[in-house]
Amino acid sequence: MLYNLSIFVITECKDTHFQINTEIFLLFFCKKYNMRLSTLHFFVTLRYIKIRCMKIAIGIDVGISTTKIVGIKDGKIVKPLRIKATDPVTSLYGAFGKYLYDNKIELSDVEKVMITGVGSAYIDKSVYGLPTEKAEEFLADGLGARFESHLERMIVVSMGTGTSIVQCDGDKINHIGGIGIGGGTLNGLSRLLLNTDDIKQISAMAMKGDISKINLQIGDISVHPLPGLPMDATASLFANAQGHANREDIALGLICLVLQSIGSATILSSLNSGIKDFVLIGNLTLLPQCKRLFPMMEKLYGVNFVIPKYSEFCTAIGAALQSGVDV
Repeated sequence: MLYNLSIFVITECKDTHFQINTEIFLLFFCKKYNMRLSTLHFFVTLRYIKIRCMKIAIGIDVGISTTKIVGIKDGKIVKPLRIKATDPVTSLYGAFGKYLYDNKIELSDVEKVMITGVGSAYIDKSVYGLPTEKAEEFLADGLGARFESHLERMIVVSMGTGTSIVQCDGDKINHIGGIGIGGGTLNGLSRLLLNTDDIKQISAMAMKGDISKINLQIGDISVHPLPGLPMDATASLFANAQGHANREDIALGLICLVLQSIGSATILSSLNSGIKDFVLIGNLTLLPQCKRLFPMMEKLYGVNFVIPKYSEFCTAIGAALQSGVDV
């Protein structure tokens, strides 16, 4: 008797365990029905079909000199990477190659590459021949922040060279504005006043600074706290600065100027929305001063500032989530 058995085999999955189990099944089947694979009494038609394994979606946030890259697989972040280069194209390809190598990812494991950021305008062809698309940046901010914070209703504050503000309410993600103050402001003013734009050096100096030597506080203008304003609340940024101010105080004053301006703009943007959760993303979230300043604003205004684990990679994460790949 001639048996025609159609067996569906996954051909694109590098799962050795599955392949071994398939071979064991065939041997078991032959033994049970007293057949041999080598004879015509048992004819097997292997019908190869393409069943997609869980692949990885790559999101890349391309800056002018810095590129951030992250992968998402099986609903989890695959170790993100940030790399600097002299131009966005070099930065992107350098980051991509290093990312694949460091994480032992093959090109065949990548389902799609999604790129976003100002530097993405310089990329006009596929990355290493892989399916490549451009992701909408503000949508990426919202999706990435939602993925990392697990919040559905929030305002996302992307603190980059400048600051953009995105409102998220479920699947409604809208860019509602921004301010021209951010990391670029801190770098520029630091070059003028501190003769450096090394953010690590500026932050280290600020750790030793005294903000009362730079900012005018409520305690400087009133002998009693004002309604809703404690004595150490800021009355005016840099209004107390003197010509002989030391570098540490100036560094702290500059960081506070930028972070407080961003925080205040965020709170004002939420008026009439009822939203009290603000998710901070971008490189400025790595400043240690964020951990002191934003809790003070929380207490003052009754809001909640959230800095996710991968805050600086949220835009890249959101780009990957726009891939349409089942991650």
